[in-house]
Amino acid sequence: MSASVIDFVATEARFGAHNYEPIGVVLSRGEGVWVWDTEGNRYLDCLSAYSAVSQGHCHPKILAAMVEQAHRLTLTSRAFHNDQLAPFYEEIAALTGSHKVLPMNSGAEAVESAIKSVRKWGYEVKGVPDGQAEIIVCANNFHGRTLGIVGFSTDPDTRTHFGPFAPGFRIIPFGDATALAEAITPNTVAFLVEPIQGEAGVILPPAGYFAEVRELCTTNNVMLVLDEIQTGLGRTGKLLAEQHEEIEADVTLLGKALSGGFYPVSAVLSNNDVLGTLRPGQHGSTFGGNPLACAVARAALRVLTEEGMIENAARQGARFLEGLKDIRANTIREVRGRGLMLAVELHPEAGRARRYCEALQSKGILAKDTHEQTIRIAPPLVITSDQVDWALERLATTLTQDFS
Repeated sequence: MSASVIDFVATEARFGAHNYEPIGVVLSRGEGVWVWDTEGNRYLDCLSAYSAVSQGHCHPKILAAMVEQAHRLTLTSRAFHNDQLAPFYEEIAALTGSHKVLPMNSGAEAVESAIKSVRKWGYEVKGVPDGQAEIIVCANNFHGRTLGIVGFSTDPDTRTHFGPFAPGFRIIPFGDATALAEAITPNTVAFLVEPIQGEAGVILPPAGYFAEVRELCTTNNVMLVLDEIQTGLGRTGKLLAEQHEEIEADVTLLGKALSGGFYPVSAVLSNNDVLGTLRPGQHGSTFGGNPLACAVARAALRVLTEEGMIENAARQGARFLEGLKDIRANTIREVRGRGLMLAVELHPEAGRARRYCEALQSKGILAKDTHEQTIRIAPPLVITSDQVDWALERLATTLTQDFS
């Protein structure tokens, strides 16, 4: 690393909490699928800020909408109406087929809001005894890092020394419909699950799993809550990942790409009366639904659909996956994914995935390791065939590299 990069990193280490372990690059500019560091080196971004910049870095139309709205009105709080919230509601509801919308800021806030809402629905509509509501979740889940959420995580790093935790959650294996059936009780109000487990290493469920899940939830009057914060808005080659099995969630959680990376925006979408139980004063957010956020989100959704990014994710994802599977390397244990949400899992004897990510950095690709042995690959949805092929060449070279 150059002196200037070392200075940036050292200053971060001196003043910042050490709750991240970034790759050793200091970025200063981005455009489309590319980012540049402070030394002027260019990289293909294969993380997309965990899918937040699906529309590409600094998309000009989203930028224009943000700048225009910032000149007009940024924040009113929900104490007053604003002229961007209603159109945002209308447009996202029409796009997703939802009936009600609750705007928040971060993905974790959307998850917390959904937990509160389904519990309230359980008591006031389903008739669960007060204080007895149960929510079923999956092992190896990732739904955020608030205290409420880490209480039902199975990752020791997120839980250790943060307790005590709130009760009311039951943990079952991911992808096991029988386990779900056995876990449901009369007090079960919801099943909260990711369509694809992202942070766990891009883990896909068995074919037909969500069709069974949908049937079980309907039969038992349990709300199916799909956390589509990473998988939603085109990442898997469909608008929502639920569409791969032609189901519809009762509650859908969106975030990240909802703003194209410009501003924290999330939303809880409901297809029934779950959100209808909320009354004034019972839930809210000063910044949730602010006019700047809504204007940005509206532009982010427009470019996603009008510029064919979802269809491109399906095409380029298939090309990328096929190319990864064609790499003949003893280091690779498995290649998996859907759309542009991909992963390469390495054999344990290949060593930590991080060193491969660091090697990729030297070849102009930024990717991120997860769970020691897995490299996540999730470029912006605007990636082209030539850029996919360019990345595959460098991935092949890296994955066959001898680190001994």
